[in-house]
Amino acid sequence: MLAIIDYGAGNLHSVQKACEAVGEQVYITSNPEEILAADRVILPGVGAFGDCMQSLTESGLVNTMHQIIEQEKPFLGICLGMHMLFSSSEESPGVKGLDVFHGQIVRIPESKGLKIPQMGWNSLQFTKESPLFYGLPENPFVYFVHSYYMQPEDTSIIAATCEYGKTLPIALHHGNVFATQFHPEKSGDVGLKILKNFMEWGGAF
Repeated sequence: MLAIIDYGAGNLHSVQKACEAVGEQVYITSNPEEILAADRVILPGVGAFGDCMQSLTESGLVNTMHQIIEQEKPFLGICLGMHMLFSSSEESPGVKGLDVFHGQIVRIPESKGLKIPQMGWNSLQFTKESPLFYGLPENPFVYFVHSYYMQPEDTSIIAATCEYGKTLPIALHHGNVFATQFHPEKSGDVGLKILKNFMEWGGAF
């Protein structure tokens, strides 16, 4: 059973529909007990870093996030759900993230002819083997909507990058934690395969 975390902000129903399309039983919840009882968890996110961290805090779910990860349950952060795993973000100075990973979320640098946010399809370059990407073709295209990207202190967690003015780290994998800057639920068959890989991952790697 998959729990999608509802903290009052996020693209919950599109994620739910995509997960159900690959055969997963899904429930959307803000109840800590229900979240902790799930087999695996997705933290989605749309909006501003500060607002979403405030919503997560006010929902009483910050400790729940840490418990899930400490219990080594499969965990997937999507877009802003990935940003919140880090220490802080340039988008909301002074706001503390979950700090699961040390590092900062930074704005995509301005470049001539480059539109920010990056909105649309771009290809992935895998930087290490990850079960999230099993069975995918080389350099698959996925869908992005973002102005910020991760800068982890430990670069070994980076699982994929894309080119957008410069090389941007846009997916991570460390232990039971996965996260993507792109939206699997909006990425067609490639995105559904990524979600299916997450659902089927049993912890062995």
